[in-house]
Amino acid sequence: MSRFDRFLMVDWSGGNDTGPRPRKDAIWIGESGPDGDAAPLYQRNRNVAEETLAARIEAALVAGERLCIGFDFPFGYPAGFAAALTGRADPFAVWGWLAERIKDAPRDNNRFDVAAGINLQMAQGQGPFWGNGLRRDIAGLPRTKAGYRNPFPDRRVIETRAKGAFTCWQLSGAGAVGSQVLMGLPVLERLRQRFAGQVAVWPFQPLDRPIAFVEIWPSLINDTVKAATGEGDIRDAVQVRLVARALGGLAPDRLDAMLQVDAPEEGWILGHGFEDELTATRGRAMSLKPPPLTNDCFALPPGVNWTPVDQALALLRERLHPVVPCETVPLMQASGRVLAEDLSARRANPPLPNTAVDGYGFAAEAIAGLDEITLPLVAGRAAAGLSYPGEVPPGYAIRMLTGASLPLGVDTVVLDEDCTTGEGQVAFRGPVKPGANTRRAGEDVAQGAPILPRGRVLTPADLALAAATGLSDLPVHAPLRVGVLSTGNEVVPAGSAAAPGQIFDANRPMLLSLIARFGHVPVDLGHVPDDRAALRARLDSAEADAILTSGGASAGDEDHVSALLSDSGALNAWRIALKPGRPLALGMWQGKPVFGLPGNPVAAFVCTLVFARPALRLLAGADWSAPEGFDVPAAFTKNKKPGRREYLRARLREGRAEVFKSEGSGRISGLSWAEGLVELPDGAAHITPGTPVRYIPFGSFGV
Repeated sequence: MSRFDRFLMVDWSGGNDTGPRPRKDAIWIGESGPDGDAAPLYQRNRNVAEETLAARIEAALVAGERLCIGFDFPFGYPAGFAAALTGRADPFAVWGWLAERIKDAPRDNNRFDVAAGINLQMAQGQGPFWGNGLRRDIAGLPRTKAGYRNPFPDRRVIETRAKGAFTCWQLSGAGAVGSQVLMGLPVLERLRQRFAGQVAVWPFQPLDRPIAFVEIWPSLINDTVKAATGEGDIRDAVQVRLVARALGGLAPDRLDAMLQVDAPEEGWILGHGFEDELTATRGRAMSLKPPPLTNDCFALPPGVNWTPVDQALALLRERLHPVVPCETVPLMQASGRVLAEDLSARRANPPLPNTAVDGYGFAAEAIAGLDEITLPLVAGRAAAGLSYPGEVPPGYAIRMLTGASLPLGVDTVVLDEDCTTGEGQVAFRGPVKPGANTRRAGEDVAQGAPILPRGRVLTPADLALAAATGLSDLPVHAPLRVGVLSTGNEVVPAGSAAAPGQIFDANRPMLLSLIARFGHVPVDLGHVPDDRAALRARLDSAEADAILTSGGASAGDEDHVSALLSDSGALNAWRIALKPGRPLALGMWQGKPVFGLPGNPVAAFVCTLVFARPALRLLAGADWSAPEGFDVPAAFTKNKKPGRREYLRARLREGRAEVFKSEGSGRISGLSWAEGLVELPDGAAHITPGTPVRYIPFGSFGV
């Protein structure tokens, strides 16, 4: 029974703790399941990885899922080793023997000493292991293969067939698989005992239990991994995701075929001999994580102090890129998602020539030059989805229903309303234009023609086009999760008791609603007081791809957002030449972009529309989007000073833009009153009733 609900693939390491930051040559876990691919998990050491795997096994058992876990190291040694070491030709005897003797701490382990002890235990004190990677000499363990004698085969049978596979006896240096085996098998044994009766190990046991352990080797799909690994990507992370996806995309019968091997002592690499099938599944669910943003993506050019709006927008457009992975989803679930690849028509639309009306079809050449036409009818009719099986002879006609494919011998259709029928004939007047009332094959879209570009937010009409041209699964970006956090001692949640001098939190419900309107996933991070430690803890725990904060973005004593980002070395305080909303703190927190918005609701609203919205679109994988505005006569008077761009709350009445009675950025009622913004240019302006002004309706911002 090889149908699994979820696949976890593990890239193992035999080395020491690799630290808190994701890096290569570490342990990575890739996942593919019914909900798509998950971002690969970085595990800094084997202790952490073991607990992560135990938690995933436990979760699968609770959920009733069948879970397949693959590890990229051999499950057994070449024939003869198990019996020489333990007295039994049983790979699990080796697992247990190693689990009793291997000591593993994050920064120290005894694998070289254990290997040396095994060597000395063998006949004539010479054993299979070599490659002492420590500074101290170890009796029984040579540093190189010089003078080395191996009483067992150098490789398992599968390694003699898998081109490029390494021997499991080498413990250090390039391709040191041996250390991974020594440090990996004890972990597998502990997990097997911890979940006794629930785990089956392939190929040593039938896979009739909820959890399966299998051996993998990502190099089987090496070309696919190379093609998918971009600049800045960690190859180990990419390959576990691709292997998980490849196995998850296989039909159960193909996975069954891969599992049919006979290797009771040595083990086997799953998928060997089926490389083409594993590679073919790649397109089913592409889900690679883009490279992270750099910490200086918000840095202003040297010497810049006040930043004009257009320059700030240009910097964001130039430096931001998608931060969410890609996945493949059914067409019916793709509405509102961001397309991750250019799409082309798999099938022409229409696929065959057809009739655009109800009527009668015939060959135009047979009636050329006639004014009054009578044609005999063939038996039957042509209807949509029911192709006429025969050919219509010249000089004959056939009953046609809208959408029916044109039968052989038909190239023209005359409308029902223009015909008279009776006694097996149809009569109508000419002349009739050849090809009338028909549609050509591919008239709308030719097969292979581009239909939708990457970066497009898919609309209902886009889904219709994709379906009509033969597409059923679409490559899209995962939804962008945007956290919203309010700060400040003066702010209390709506509905709670407010002390004198405190205000209700208007920003958080407003910003969460805006995020949802933009098409992203809003994540409510709540409210934190003016407490730097509490703010740090909240940011640390935020399960979001980007974060919007309100308040604390300036440079005052209680502006903890900007202070905290500054302490982390990733703050860029932008003083935008904008009214309302001058201070804007932009920075990175643990790789996540943070937009520190002003605490004033009107300023926070405007900054979100003008700056955060297009920036978040880029982070989500969508194209940059500038709001569409148009010139209308003003219904107000204003003398504007030069130096800052201004956005006034406005609405249209009788074709003229009227603005809210007060420009005070604390007047929240003006946001509810308004239906858009009037944008005034950076320079000076004198506006009187009738002066053209640029009006941007909220709908242009997606609100």
